[in-house]
Amino acid sequence: MKLGVFTVVLDDKPLDEALAYLQSLGVQMIELGAGGYPGTKHCNPDVLLHDDSAFKIFEKTVRDSGLEISALSCHGNPIHPNKAVAADFQKGFENTVLMAEKLCIKQINTFSGCPGDGAGSSRPNWVTCAWPNDFGEILKYQWNDVLIPYWKEAVKFASSHGVNKIALELHPGFCVYNTDTMLRLRDAVGESIGANFDPSHLFWQGMDPCVAIRELKDCIFHFHAKDTNINKENTARKGVLDTSEYTNALERSWIFRTVGYGHDVLTWNNIVSTLRMVGYDYAISIEHEDALMSRNEGLEKGVKFLQGILFNEPLPQAWWA
Repeated sequence: MKLGVFTVVLDDKPLDEALAYLQSLGVQMIELGAGGYPGTKHCNPDVLLHDDSAFKIFEKTVRDSGLEISALSCHGNPIHPNKAVAADFQKGFENTVLMAEKLCIKQINTFSGCPGDGAGSSRPNWVTCAWPNDFGEILKYQWNDVLIPYWKEAVKFASSHGVNKIALELHPGFCVYNTDTMLRLRDAVGESIGANFDPSHLFWQGMDPCVAIRELKDCIFHFHAKDTNINKENTARKGVLDTSEYTNALERSWIFRTVGYGHDVLTWNNIVSTLRMVGYDYAISIEHEDALMSRNEGLEKGVKFLQGILFNEPLPQAWWA
């Protein structure tokens, strides 16, 4: 396993400064935003795909840092019912694939997306219950008419440019948000579809990340290290489907935390150990979205926490058996 960081947390620094800082902390891998919600501060395909001089500087900056790129990320909603919005996210997806091809990277990270409730919609509609029956009809439309056809074509495009792993973050608000929806899309589209596994979104849904890891097994392509703290009192009062502002920590049912501030070391030891048991031996990429800590403090605490629990050596044979 290699300790990584999603560098959007350092988008206040130019790439060379961000990488030097991460290298000084002992980080080994970087995940770069290349479109969509993460932005393009550290990796802008609109420039790097067309300016050979800029690309050579970018490539040298990464190489000289000694850090390895784990994935390019373009989290977005390319099946948004607003065609203009969808087109922007689609451009971000395609540019990220082309950028990955130019860098000889086989993997990108994103969201599955979420359509509206029909052809005339203007806003996404995330269905969270099975009744009234209208919701079941919406799901049929979303999956059969939009989601599956879109990803079949997207996989073809990515594969034609050497990208054979599309890691979808299991994220509420989008069609793929838990193990069942992840496996459903993978079964429908193919093995190029996998998971960017982020336990923080599973914690607040009431899921056990270790159970989910066992279920997903070899379709885990990437891992986000992010924690969630559940406020039991607020959850008991209003449940986990909380639309309060993220900055209103006292009132929210849950908030994102730096690893170790939502769940204890034993919980994270079990997560890392379960990843090893299913054969995952790739990036553990810190995504720092803790509103109670500064960029640097939250990141440095996360790095220190994970350095104490990650496996650094290859899986050994059972020497005592």
